[in-house]
Amino acid sequence: MKNITPFLWFNDNAEEVTNFYVSIFKDSRIVSASRYDEAGAEASGMKAGTVMVVDFELEGQAFSAINGGPTPPEFPAVFTPAISFYVTCKTVGEAKELWSKLLPGAEIMMPFEKYPFSEGFGWLADKFGVSWQIFTGEGEQKIMPCLMFTGDYAGKASEATDFYTSIFSVQARFKESKIDILEHYGPEQPAEKAAIMHGEFTLGGQSFVAMDSHMDHKFGFTPAISFMVNCETQAEVDYFWEELSRGGKTNVCGWLLDRYGIAWQIVPSVLGRLLGGTDQAKAKRTMAAMLKMSKLIINDLEEA
Repeated sequence: MKNITPFLWFNDNAEEVTNFYVSIFKDSRIVSASRYDEAGAEASGMKAGTVMVVDFELEGQAFSAINGGPTPPEFPAVFTPAISFYVTCKTVGEAKELWSKLLPGAEIMMPFEKYPFSEGFGWLADKFGVSWQIFTGEGEQKIMPCLMFTGDYAGKASEATDFYTSIFSVQARFKESKIDILEHYGPEQPAEKAAIMHGEFTLGGQSFVAMDSHMDHKFGFTPAISFMVNCETQAEVDYFWEELSRGGKTNVCGWLLDRYGIAWQIVPSVLGRLLGGTDQAKAKRTMAAMLKMSKLIINDLEEA
């Protein structure tokens, strides 16, 4: 299990979406799928027995997707370009082929063409609303979540990368956390001279991209894409819950919004075992206990 996993929220079509992605990305597969029991169905509005969470991999990058049903106005799970997925391709032909597969029904932010920074690049939101940046460049082929700091958070990319790496790097299992690249805007863009044009950082082995934009975008971060931190101990749960929510706000079932409005889930790795398996009564009790919690407590989940 990865230390940090991007987590996508869909109302009721997570299975359709993940099957689509697995069909177009190389080195991709469905890893597992869990289903709603009666308690989870009642809480979410989904039907018991329908798919709850799908774990899958694209180009070796782990993802999870949930059929979560509609979210409340105070916690809107609407996909926006503020969080996209940055896909590095080795050749223009490879990048263009992936672009063409994502293109039907998509909204184009930047058309696929040659730019000063890439022989072939394009940015779109696919037919499901998820944003992708397709980039032709050197190095290994990989997918990285990309955080675009805009609106009230424009100019905060450097501060945020410092914040995240300072939190994760002190934990032994997450010590592979560091700032890799920070490229600032040049003097020809004085309004953004202190902002980040392109940054890359690593948290617990998971690579991220970060950038600032002072343009008048009408969108920002939402919980439609969150980052699930897989914790082995209650001490890790307590630590990440406290540190990431500092200056932000907490929600139910291990969810929180940090000070920049980015959503995280602080989840003990034992949860998958307690909710899975063939003992449906045990899973039902675990789900009922979790639904009553804000921060997740391993002992209480195990006792349930």
